[in-house]
Amino acid sequence: MSTLTHHHEPAAVEQLVLGPKVQRTFFAIIGVGLFLLIVGIIAAFLHTGEHAEAAKIPGKIAHEEGHSVLVRRVLVSLWHSNLFFVGVSAIGTVFMAIQYVAYAGWSVVVKRINEALSAWIIPGGVIMVVLFLLGRHDIFHWTHDGIMTKGSANYDKIVAGKSGFLTLGFYLIRMISYLTIWAVFSWRLRQLSLQEDAFGGTRYFHLSITTAALFLVLYAVTSSMSAWDWVMSVDVHWFSTMFGWYVFASWWVSGIAATTLIAIFLKQAGYLRFMNANHFHDLGKLMFGFSIFWTYVWFSQFMLIWYANLPEEAVYYNQRLGGFEGRYTWIFYFNLVINFAFPFLVLMTRDAKRQMIILKIVCIAILIGHWSDFYLMLMPGTLKGDNGFLIEIGIAMIFLGAFLILVTRRLCEASLIPVNHPFIEESVHHTT
Repeated sequence: MSTLTHHHEPAAVEQLVLGPKVQRTFFAIIGVGLFLLIVGIIAAFLHTGEHAEAAKIPGKIAHEEGHSVLVRRVLVSLWHSNLFFVGVSAIGTVFMAIQYVAYAGWSVVVKRINEALSAWIIPGGVIMVVLFLLGRHDIFHWTHDGIMTKGSANYDKIVAGKSGFLTLGFYLIRMISYLTIWAVFSWRLRQLSLQEDAFGGTRYFHLSITTAALFLVLYAVTSSMSAWDWVMSVDVHWFSTMFGWYVFASWWVSGIAATTLIAIFLKQAGYLRFMNANHFHDLGKLMFGFSIFWTYVWFSQFMLIWYANLPEEAVYYNQRLGGFEGRYTWIFYFNLVINFAFPFLVLMTRDAKRQMIILKIVCIAILIGHWSDFYLMLMPGTLKGDNGFLIEIGIAMIFLGAFLILVTRRLCEASLIPVNHPFIEESVHHTT
């Protein structure tokens, strides 16, 4: 094993090798997801039958109604889970880009995890475009025919007022632009990182800083706009000037939790031997701090809308607090407990941020919590009171399994330690 010296001789290369047991686990997650999806579909059919019988609705009408609700549920769930994973995937690149422009050295040991997270951007982007083209009427109310045409039975004055922004072609151009920018910059930073591994020197590092700075400027704009397009336009009558920040905060803290969780699993499997309690402490501080930031944005948005009590704004919270026979009320409060109270209380001490078992529990809670946060953002505006959980959790597990397969495959492609990074020594000897 070569030693680390001040001449930046390559550190010991760490190559991840995936055993068949790990791969079986990923396929098992997908299998369980498929099972839950099938059970959920059967349960939805049975529920429709019972409802029709109770309400004395003719069988044929009940069947058609149940079928359309089921299709909408599956489409919305696919959109929901894919949106969550695409956002987390992009955060891998955002996190790495911030480290570059800040000249941060501590995070070099987790850099390859950030690079691997972005593996879902392209497949996730393709799924998103296909879903929009095939299922847009079931997800977005504003795509219905005649909704912006004066004199039409479907005409909606408020939606028509937004017709300059919400047009099919312009929407698709925006969507593909965001995804392309994220994918291209993720790919470019990854290539520079691999070239640095192969050839050494500081040239690739300086190129990475320039690339990262440009990406962050573009991401600042595209992340907010994607939040308006992909999430806020589901509730097309409603608007919030803070919504871009809110969605970003949810993605951001989930991305940090995903990075930390992967680092813990690698460490427990005997990899990342240069990663120590100090690195975990910093990741824990970021999760702690940004859970508070997410809550700050959540509270600011909620408090202003509650205080002003304007009907066009308050409708969003009326649906989620007591609307649809209170179907979403418990998730509303669960959201606050799991995304704020739990990480805040558990990660408060220094010791908690340095222990892998505690961090692992908090990371899993944050990822489940923010997936639920997106559930709460999307379901009331699309499914109204027809929401459920089995189909949604099943689809989320299928996405999780596929996401893990792609991320670990990318982790296996290069050394887990960026061997020629100029700050590798600073990272290895990092203390807090």
